[in-house]
Amino acid sequence: MQIKAVLFDMFDTLAVINHGHEFYKHAIKRMYEYIVNQGVSVDFEPFREAYIKARDELYAAAEENLEEPHFNQRIQNALQLLGYTLDAKDPTITGATWEFCQEFLNHVKIDENAKNVLQNLYGNYKLGIISNFAIPEGVYNVLKTNELNELFDIVVVSGEINKRKPSPEIFQSALKMLGVLADEAVFVGDTADADIAGAHAIGMKAVYIKRRFEQALEKFIPDIIIENLAELPSALKTISSCK
Repeated sequence: MQIKAVLFDMFDTLAVINHGHEFYKHAIKRMYEYIVNQGVSVDFEPFREAYIKARDELYAAAEENLEEPHFNQRIQNALQLLGYTLDAKDPTITGATWEFCQEFLNHVKIDENAKNVLQNLYGNYKLGIISNFAIPEGVYNVLKTNELNELFDIVVVSGEINKRKPSPEIFQSALKMLGVLADEAVFVGDTADADIAGAHAIGMKAVYIKRRFEQALEKFIPDIIIENLAELPSALKTISSCK
């Protein structure tokens, strides 16, 4: 197999989220404090409940249609539940989104092997990112802050195109932008259903990086499992040698 492109999931693949979802309660609090400072008069608990309801309704819809509206939509819907009608691009909403994102980014660090591996691959393959994340600006911020942005030919984020993995559309969009066929590309990710199944469904090979135990690996079997990113160049050579 001739590999022309390697595409990566972002969070918990190239960048690791410290302590799982511990950041979440702090991010909601920070978002709340911002909107109150912007003149929204609401107590914290009603806001938290409205946000969770709005979030869960969007998650439920995403299970059906694999869409991923920008995070601004969550806040707009939450405030609407509280009686505030604001446009999704209103500064109160966009500012609250960024406050949430900044708190999240405080809990994120680039994998210790990521930069060396990417530099090793750069020039030998086209490189891209396909990320499920409702705040595209956050992905770009991580890449720029860690001086990784110039190593990637394309970056596709679900919140920017309103489609999330394992939707074939998000993978196909990335391949089209790179100008490669599915059987010329390998996807690297940490989730069996979104990353491995999604890549396989359109004919890509898939490398699974083991960040946690996943029962779904029994159903969605990757082409190769690696323990850390440093093993990826060798894994790609193995895939290339397969007919």
